[in-house]
Amino acid sequence: MLKGAITAIITPFKNGQLDEEAYRALIERQITEGIHGIVPCGTTGESPTLSHGEHKRVVEICLDQVKKRVPVIAGAGSNSTAESLELTQHAEAAGADYALMITPYYNKPTQEGLYQHYKTVAGATKIPIVVYNVPGRTSVNLLPETMARLAQIPNIVGLKDATGDLKQGAKTLELCGDKIAVLSGDDFTTFPLLCVGGMGAISVVSNVVPADMAGMCNAFFKGDLEGAKILHYKMWPLTEAMFYETNPVPVKTAMKMLGMTTGEVRQPLCPMSEANDNKLRTVMQKYGLIK
Repeated sequence: MLKGAITAIITPFKNGQLDEEAYRALIERQITEGIHGIVPCGTTGESPTLSHGEHKRVVEICLDQVKKRVPVIAGAGSNSTAESLELTQHAEAAGADYALMITPYYNKPTQEGLYQHYKTVAGATKIPIVVYNVPGRTSVNLLPETMARLAQIPNIVGLKDATGDLKQGAKTLELCGDKIAVLSGDDFTTFPLLCVGGMGAISVVSNVVPADMAGMCNAFFKGDLEGAKILHYKMWPLTEAMFYETNPVPVKTAMKMLGMTTGEVRQPLCPMSEANDNKLRTVMQKYGLIK
């Protein structure tokens, strides 16, 4: 079962193109600092503005660099079921450990439509699938009762819950029991979700501080709740800073401050405002990440 701190890794660009050298270095840093898994081509990886060719290449590079040292959960979702199936089949063929499938955005399917979407892709593949629920981006909320239905499908094994709603997360855990791993998709809720039965996080802030996010999960699962809580509150200001503007603009800006990427994002995203850049820099300085 999926467990621990999993990074939704950024896709670094240089002059508008994938910066493969920087990408491989980012992956290596994550593993060196103890992260428990990596998600290429998630929302934080700017999957909406990657071409299909780029998307597949980013997944393949990640798998090549990781070399089975940690699980790779390849982003494979779309608002088209056929497109989701294509990307999931590619993830499976490329050797990914799991596929991460976002709920279809813009279409606003019913709960039955959501169920049929995941059932179709799961039925045509064998790769374990993690459902990704992020209503703030998709305008549709996959309800706990629907997740309980999906949990009966053998290769649907997890949920990335980015609702920010602990009540919904707890209800999902109640209905699904140990059939799936529920992972926080919102760094603010990782520690409290762990406390009610969650298994970890697919994290944005761990791009910047992988050792601290992994350390929080490690402490929790060792029974050191006080140690986990200390790390939770240590990361809190940085977690807030990651959402000064639309993700992944702040996290890419932070990685630029660390000297690891150019910080480029693709339109319609744009560089961070000067005011928020200065606020982020102050948080990074107080954290001890930069001078």
